Amino acid sequence: MKWLALLLLAFAALCATQRAEATTTCTVTSITNVAFGAVDPTGTFVDTTATLNYNCTYNGILGALYGSYITACASLGADDLGNFAPRTMIDASGDRMQYQLYKDSTRTTVWGILTNATYTARTFNMSIGILSNGAVVSGNVTIYGRVPALQSNLSPGSYAATLASSLTSNSLTYSYNEALLSLGVAPATCQSGGTGGPITATAPSLGVTASVAAKCTVGTATDLDFGSVPGLLKTATDKTSLVRMTCTNRAAYQVGLDSGQNASGTIRRMSSGSGFVTYDLFRDASRTLHWGDTLDTDTATGTGSGSEQMMTVYGRVPAQPAAKAAVYNDTIKVTVTY
Repeated sequence: MKWLALLLLAFAALCATQRAEATTTCTVTSITNVAFGAVDPTGTFVDTTATLNYNCTYNGILGALYGSYITACASLGADDLGNFAPRTMIDASGDRMQYQLYKDSTRTTVWGILTNATYTARTFNMSIGILSNGAVVSGNVTIYGRVPALQSNLSPGSYAATLASSLTSNSLTYSYNEALLSLGVAPATCQSGGTGGPITATAPSLGVTASVAAKCTVGTATDLDFGSVPGLLKTATDKTSLVRMTCTNRAAYQVGLDSGQNASGTIRRMSSGSGFVTYDLFRDASRTLHWGDTLDTDTATGTGSGSEQMMTVYGRVPAQPAAKAAVYNDTIKVTVTY
């Protein structure tokens, strides 16, 4: 009995020593980039996901008899302006695209850092069972990203951001309980309630990317109505109409007007049966700059603002031989090149 007692005491002492020397180590091994791809500033939101990969290892002399229960908090830092909501990425022109990273698939809970009371870190648990001494146990969590809709100020180009690796930005904080025969529970938080920790280690930097392509959309073109014109057509009649369009901010564009459905060569004509009345369209109020559809020659040019813009079409029915009384019309095709 004495020998048995001595053996039990020796075993207990050895176990106590093992717990003091054992250690659980966790690290973030990688974070995939948050790649949003193409974003339409006038369109809907764009969602994507990324993955944060981590692993933990338990090492001890009697590790085969012990397990480790871990509570960890993964932090993702603010943008380069120090903002969490919204985070932004930037292009070469200095334009900023808003985006956000979330902890949940419904994209309602912003993923922040451990020390921010409003935008908190992502908490998760893992365990290392008995017979796993020195084994690497891996896991991952999903990062849910979103670029919100209707950012009309965005210009064409590539946008990028980096959330930095540091103890106060992208990092992993964890605490752990080492328990004999895996009869344990995880610590209450990643900062308290464990036999080990809290420990904070840096996590890799996280890249965020997106792109914006130039885009134009023609809204409406009002009718150019010359009204009731005297049939003798001895004097010119002038009227105007409007072409409305929306183009990406800073996107250069050209608007062309074709010669119409009844043209004779390059001469525009309104028709009524077999009768015709000639007219023309101009880019300026003095009606000296012909408006056609040859790029870089007789088109109207502009630069997008991200909001609806209007161009005035200056029309003229010049003096010409008399025409019979009738209703004359034509149809012009509007082309926007960007």
